[in-house]
Amino acid sequence: MISYEAYKLIHIFGSLLLIFSLGGLCLQATDDRARVSGRGRKLLGMAHGAAVLIILVAGFGLLARLGISHWAAWPWWVWGKVGIWVLLGVTPLVIRKSVTLTSTLWLTVPILGAVAAYLAIYKPL
Repeated sequence: MISYEAYKLIHIFGSLLLIFSLGGLCLQATDDRARVSGRGRKLLGMAHGAAVLIILVAGFGLLARLGISHWAAWPWWVWGKVGIWVLLGVTPLVIRKSVTLTSTLWLTVPILGAVAAYLAIYKPL
């Protein structure tokens, strides 16, 4: 049985990998040479997909450790984190479709990560 602390460490690792991969995708999208050749996009996409999966699995493990098992019983802070997870999960699509938004996403992604951390630490609502 995995401990609460282990799930938390795995969840934080996934979060760092997610922000790292989104930053790399933003940088790659703004570089014309990299965009034409596509080098690195596949690796960053795989890192993003792995990060999203790691966050999901570890997050549900943490919820189980907190005794929150059914989605109908989720507190509002969990719904907020799920919403942020969905937003960060679709961000590569936004990056690919609109290169002009990469500078905005460069600031927005860490802010969303900070909001998710706030929700996890203080559990408001």
